[in-house]
Amino acid sequence: MSGHDDKHDDHGLAHVMPANVLLAVGGTLLFLTAVTVWVTYADLGRSGNLIVAMVIATIKAALVCAYFMHLRWDKPFNTLVFVSSVVFVGLFITIALMDKAEYEPDIEEMYLEE
Repeated sequence: MSGHDDKHDDHGLAHVMPANVLLAVGGTLLFLTAVTVWVTYADLGRSGNLIVAMVIATIKAALVCAYFMHLRWDKPFNTLVFVSSVVFVGLFITIALMDKAEYEPDIEEMYLEE
């Protein structure tokens, strides 16, 4: 007996993907990077550029997690945990930014007094 328990080895060492899938995802990531750079030259308002850049960054992160980290072929529970954590981080950042808007005039006044 070798000591290796095959019944716990559900998916082997790694999920093998065709090269065309990897190239397509890599090309999409490069394209989205170019779009992010292009958006910096456009004036979309005070927070418009940030919102567009964050949406593109989120899409890129999802592609990396799905294909290069093999989350697409993993157990659905792992995807649920990942998506839940991203949603909660977004929620926490949103709450922090809403709180910042309330105190921003006081902070600006404090810096103007110096």
